[in-house]
Amino acid sequence: MAYEWITDALEETWLTIDRVVRPQPPVAYNAQTSCPGWDVRDILSHLLGFEMMIQGSPVPAFEGPWPDYVRNPIGEINECFVRAHRSEPGIEVLNQFRDVAASAIRTLRSLDEDAWEKIGWSPEGERPYHRFRETRVLDSWIHLQDIRDALLEPADDHGAAEEIAVNRFEGALPFIIGKKMGAHEGTVIHINLTGRLARTIVLAVDKGRAAVVHNSDLVPTLEFTTPVALFWRRAAGRISAPALLNASATDVRGDHVLAEHFAEALTILL
Repeated sequence: MAYEWITDALEETWLTIDRVVRPQPPVAYNAQTSCPGWDVRDILSHLLGFEMMIQGSPVPAFEGPWPDYVRNPIGEINECFVRAHRSEPGIEVLNQFRDVAASAIRTLRSLDEDAWEKIGWSPEGERPYHRFRETRVLDSWIHLQDIRDALLEPADDHGAAEEIAVNRFEGALPFIIGKKMGAHEGTVIHINLTGRLARTIVLAVDKGRAAVVHNSDLVPTLEFTTPVALFWRRAAGRISAPALLNASATDVRGDHVLAEHFAEALTILL
């Protein structure tokens, strides 16, 4: 089956969300998450609504002004579904999510390679369907961790979805350093991630562009060491730049001002 690993990662993540939330008492659905304005029920409503939209359901109407945390058209779509389900009991939202997720997995397992490669709409613009679905893995896995944190049951879920999330954030590093930071010509940054998905990424700015290089002997302008869990949390906007920089497990060597700029620019999701 084409892109089976994406489908498996989605299924594993969605089943884990159900497994974590289903035993909870009704009041748990009201637990506030790190997503501004959203509780656990709202995250479930967002995940439910996006899959409903993919399957052809219309986006619910929204009345009144948008909340301050809604900043773009995708945020508006999300908020429409969240508002539509906010008055429902949490368990009903969870049950709907379980059913819609199961339907989505059945559909994905029936797709051929051409369907996975087809170019179409995504929140990132026109992309192959496999890229769009990989983004759904990223979003769902981050929200699983949001739910765990809100329920005071933090535990990074290891597996294919975590690897997708970390790889996607790693892949954005040239853009972060070259475009968002505007790092100077000749800047060399070593990023050491520690933990289960440990890796070292060396990036250099050459002719105005930042790119990954394979010469680890280059003298770094900045060497930034931090656990994978802190890296993805900052990249996902779940912790602040000071929280990343001041963590006991983070070590900064070299240009500390550049380290501050890196920590500020690292956020990719909001």
